[in-house]
Amino acid sequence: MLCKFHFKKQLRFPPIPYSFVTQCTHSWSIIRASVPVPDETHFRDPHTVHLFCANALKVSAKRALLPEGKQLHAHLIKFGFCHVLSLQNQILGVYLKCTEADDAEKLFEELSVRNVVSWNILIRGIVGCGDANENDSNQQQCFSYFKRMLLELVVPDSTTFNGLFGVCVKFHDIDMGFQLHCFAVKLGLDLDCFVGSVLVDLYAQCGLVENARRVFLVVQHRDLVVWNVMISCYALNCLPEEAFVMFNLMRWDGANGDEFTFSNLLSICDSLEYYDFGKQVHGHILRLSFDSDVLVASALINMYAKNENIVDAHRLFDNMVIRNVVAWNTIIVGYGNRREGNEVMKLLREMLREGFSPDELTISSTISLCGYVSAITETMQAHAFAVKSSFQEFLSVANSLISAYSKCGSITSACKCFRLTREPDLVSWTSLINAYAFHGLAKEATEVFEKMLSCGIIPDQISFLGVLSACSHCGLVTKGLHYFNLMTSVYKIVPDSGHYTCLVDLLGRYGLINEAFEFLRSMPMEAESNTLGAFVASCNLHANIGLAKWAAEKLFTIEPEKNVNYAVMSNIYASHRHWSDVERVRRMMGNKCDARVPGCSWIEITNQVHSFVSNDKIHPKALEMHATLKMLLWPMKEKSGMNS
Repeated sequence: MLCKFHFKKQLRFPPIPYSFVTQCTHSWSIIRASVPVPDETHFRDPHTVHLFCANALKVSAKRALLPEGKQLHAHLIKFGFCHVLSLQNQILGVYLKCTEADDAEKLFEELSVRNVVSWNILIRGIVGCGDANENDSNQQQCFSYFKRMLLELVVPDSTTFNGLFGVCVKFHDIDMGFQLHCFAVKLGLDLDCFVGSVLVDLYAQCGLVENARRVFLVVQHRDLVVWNVMISCYALNCLPEEAFVMFNLMRWDGANGDEFTFSNLLSICDSLEYYDFGKQVHGHILRLSFDSDVLVASALINMYAKNENIVDAHRLFDNMVIRNVVAWNTIIVGYGNRREGNEVMKLLREMLREGFSPDELTISSTISLCGYVSAITETMQAHAFAVKSSFQEFLSVANSLISAYSKCGSITSACKCFRLTREPDLVSWTSLINAYAFHGLAKEATEVFEKMLSCGIIPDQISFLGVLSACSHCGLVTKGLHYFNLMTSVYKIVPDSGHYTCLVDLLGRYGLINEAFEFLRSMPMEAESNTLGAFVASCNLHANIGLAKWAAEKLFTIEPEKNVNYAVMSNIYASHRHWSDVERVRRMMGNKCDARVPGCSWIEITNQVHSFVSNDKIHPKALEMHATLKMLLWPMKEKSGMNS
């Protein structure tokens, strides 16, 4: 950093520049390491001073060194360089990089001469200043400066439009994007690949694929960036075949692709349908020696992990010469999706041993996995690590903690984590609503939902699913119907199968079987297995065998190989002594289903999860457990008079 300068009297140029550099303390080292300091002879040359200050300001802007930037600004005024426009523009960039919008605007207004570079720096920099609450006003300010720029007859260039389109991308402002696009066409800048690439990205982010394609076709001299953005557009909008066609066109055009090309292609190969394409891309990556790139290797690990080939994913991870936190997160999330808790904790310990600092994604993924496997001890350990590492302030971590404690059965801890969240977002509120619903606390779930609405949070499909589930579990028919109507009429959210299932279950459990049946028949979509299963369970509860049979026949058609459907219907027939139907359903199950997979229970003891099935004799301590069970049952039977 630059030192602080002390002048006993005002000196005239040229002796000053060299004196202020030679008086630097150890804090000068950051800039000095990047900017060579000329000797005294060269420092008497104004051109050398200009070049040195320009480089020093560039370093200050790049590293956001506000105190050093201010010192340079002060000394440029003293040395008489305050009217050099190129240096003034660089000082403007330093203030904006350091998010000092007020100082930047003040300096900008004091400029006696402004060129297109001055306007570009201000327009591109102003949007990054301020907090989230000020972003909207900053967006308006950017376009306000652009209008002033035009009024002062400064002709915008490709950099201007690149910055303005970038603002539209950030705020998804497609209407302003359309207007700017028209203006760029009038100026002939739509042919520029620099402008074309960010315009394609704007349309891609807004889901306007055809508009993006037209812009791409207009660009005359396409570089690799434009090709990558177009491939990314197709990948982002779930059009894998078009993305691969574009990749082949790019190769015919003479471009082989880079790490961004391959990471985009691999991101659309994360389903079994395109797994073979992913392996072909992997082969191409090996031929071009991009497998050593961290970004590409991480994308490969993600692709194999999501296609349930965790062995190859781990092999790729082991073969990585250079790893970063992203690579560690990718393999951890891969094992987390497979619910392999022991492997995740092992990877986390290995990550820490190798000196990597986990980020919020690492912590939130680990906590989520602990919740999935209901490992309360590991959840508490991960929570303690998050607090120790100051990650509890991140919303993703806080939301994971709420969900994990709920799934582990500790609703009190889940509520406490929510209360400690400074500014809960929609996910935070929804996680707490789902936590109460999961524990059958409908009153608390609806209260939290109402409080969320009063705080101005707009609910989404998942929020409504949580509150409808709570109403369903506790038979709150009136409230359930109210929230369903609120969702469709006020918030204009189209219900999906989950919402219909909750409502059918709500009506059916309360005994309104006929109403549930009519609602089921009036659905605008074909009822899915979960909806029909809920209806069958309600029919069983209220002994309506006729409607249960109607729903079961549809279930047998939708899921012919799922044995639980046959078992439930067989039990319904048996409870009504319809033995011929029992035999028929059992015969169907034997013909269409594989061997039934028994349900299991589990318990965590000393950081190890033990799972059991009915009449389990496989567990290493099965004999001891059965002996203990008999010992406990004997006095219980004696006390109840069951022992003969």
